[in-house]
Amino acid sequence: MYELTLLAKTEYLDRVIDFVNEHLEANGCSMMAQLQLDIAVEELFVNIASYAYRPADGPVTIQLSFEGDSVSVVFIDGGRPYNPWEREDPDITLSAEERDIGGLGVYMVKQSMNHVDYSYEDGKNILTIQKNIQEEL
Repeated sequence: MYELTLLAKTEYLDRVIDFVNEHLEANGCSMMAQLQLDIAVEELFVNIASYAYRPADGPVTIQLSFEGDSVSVVFIDGGRPYNPWEREDPDITLSAEERDIGGLGVYMVKQSMNHVDYSYEDGKNILTIQKNIQEEL
């Protein structure tokens, strides 16, 4: 398992993406899966940085683990409890003007990952995404 802990601040997004990509590339991740994982990691990290600890700052730990052709990316933070997977999916049949604001990024993450999970344990949000790294469109 690989692990990175830093403050949940949007200014650290590049460090998070570099950390993830370094390990994805070293483990033979397909370009399509890497692109989808980059988008998912960005969406989830920015959401944590923007909402978990407001108005203060706090740490987030990102863990990567590989098993077979699959990677799990786990985000752990001590911010407010929040399960993004419980949010109702946006109605993508509506025009942008008709849709409620928010929720599209999390919806895209759910659609592009093979598995998503959330738990709240010992005062920590534990958000997991799992993706087959050999997956191509």
